Amino acid sequence: MKSSSGHHNHNHNHHGVNHGRVVELSDVHLAFGAQEILRGVSLHADPGERLVVLGKSGGGKSTLLRLILGILRPQKGSVEFKGLEVTRMGRWRLNRIRQKIGMVYQYSALISSLTVKENLALPLEELTEKSAQEIDQIVEEKLEMVNMADTWDKMPSELSGGMRKRVGLARALVLDPELILYDEPSAGLDPVTSAVIDELMISLSEKIGATSIIVTHEMDSAFKVATKMAMLHDGKIIAEGTPSDFQNSSDPIVSQFIHGNPVGPLTAEA
Repeated sequence: MKSSSGHHNHNHNHHGVNHGRVVELSDVHLAFGAQEILRGVSLHADPGERLVVLGKSGGGKSTLLRLILGILRPQKGSVEFKGLEVTRMGRWRLNRIRQKIGMVYQYSALISSLTVKENLALPLEELTEKSAQEIDQIVEEKLEMVNMADTWDKMPSELSGGMRKRVGLARALVLDPELILYDEPSAGLDPVTSAVIDELMISLSEKIGATSIIVTHEMDSAFKVATKMAMLHDGKIIAEGTPSDFQNSSDPIVSQFIHGNPVGPLTAEA
């Protein structure tokens, strides 16, 4: 897939060059009023990794993604993207950073009044100086990457949930991001469509050399996609490692969560 000589890489993305961390959260604390969501989270993603963050619904997994995008700011701790501290950036710098980050939302979040093509063109029109012709070319290329080239002029309402999800994926790719964030990518999809999306997440990350952070509580998907996993519990990362570390974990909380056992420490607190 990747050209070793690198001469196809005309958009100068230095994926291979920067050995630094793509994302690093250090001792991040975040509370909404009296409700503590994150209580000292440290977590990092390295170039090309697919980091899956597991945890209970409402436990702050999506909050992590908003912190990385700089939409939320922690009360304490730091959030860095490629060595730059997101937490201290002004709006202009943040927008520059966000151009390097693709976001795939839970329910694809396409604008219903725009065609597929217009949905994908929007970030390019707003954030780049590209011509209409260049934009068309990029949109076509990204739709092809997710096998949706023929939906170009359709409205989101004409597409199935799985097709909308793919278009949402293509939209996240239009700016050639170095980091892709996925918020519950399999939510609301049937098992077959979900498996197709998993395969796409893997092939896209390898094709474009991007780093991915995937928030999910779907275990099949998590184990298929992850190169690394972390579990968020009670506002902290309680485990981090490879998928096989998680499969073999002796931590009763991790084990109960990944096997979906009704009895165990998670149920005792509920």
